Amino acid sequence: MSDPYPAADADASRPSKSSNKSLLDRVFRRLRREPEDRDSIKAALDSAHERDLIDAESYSMIKGALDVSESTVSDIMVPRSRMDMLDIAQPLPYLLSAIIDAAHSRFPVYEDERENIIGILLAKDLLRCMLEPDLDLRSLVRPAVFIPESKRLNVLLREFRINRNHLAIVIDEHGGTSGLITMEDVLEQIVGDIEDEYDVDGEQTIFPESDASWRVTATTDIDHFNETLKAALPEDDYDTVGGWLAAELGRIPRRGDTVERDGLAIEVVRADARRALWLRVRRSIVTPPADTPSTES
Repeated sequence: MSDPYPAADADASRPSKSSNKSLLDRVFRRLRREPEDRDSIKAALDSAHERDLIDAESYSMIKGALDVSESTVSDIMVPRSRMDMLDIAQPLPYLLSAIIDAAHSRFPVYEDERENIIGILLAKDLLRCMLEPDLDLRSLVRPAVFIPESKRLNVLLREFRINRNHLAIVIDEHGGTSGLITMEDVLEQIVGDIEDEYDVDGEQTIFPESDASWRVTATTDIDHFNETLKAALPEDDYDTVGGWLAAELGRIPRRGDTVERDGLAIEVVRADARRALWLRVRRSIVTPPADTPSTES
């Protein structure tokens, strides 16, 4: 007896389009190699960026996040020699002046010697002293967090978030102070430089304070600096005032460094572990000689 539905049976024996697609998907999944290590991930990331699958900002942030997981505190910390610290024995007016000059929001506090850090002082807490002049400064000092140089940045960032800390003191293998690190330092490794109240908008980089004093960003172009302040810094070898200053000092500028040139005293008022940030420039005021009385009769 012949099959009454030969055409239907023939169609049933053929693979459907959906099954073909499923088979191809399985084959391609097997052919595609998943990244096996960090280098493979970075290579895939580079390829995606080159093909415009991700934008430059996302590309930079993802790479930064990968680098953070491979870096340690010692790679980016502010070394001890560059730390702005407060002496608990100093009077309040002196501390306020130091806080204003450094322009940080948090400061390690030491007693007797810089190695003996007793805690952290938040600049905003000093506002209480305006209402309570007799307030004991020690009562405002908060406990410090101490971490080893070898701690990985991704682990530290998680601890900062969980414990709501923003600054940690870094110690070496012998328990001595190596430096400090902030949450902002870690985040900048991922998202780039974070602007704060000392960063400027627009193109202005020189801010007059008086007729003979200016606040200047270290990234100011030398030609602009020379033109505005009637100076004569060399323009051939350096692009910025900060670059010239580092060459003059022979090292990375530190807060308090001062160089005199062309009747100008250029002082570093803010710097980080990598570069100078803000400068104060003062012009020497030369008093003209008084007129000599005439001896002619």
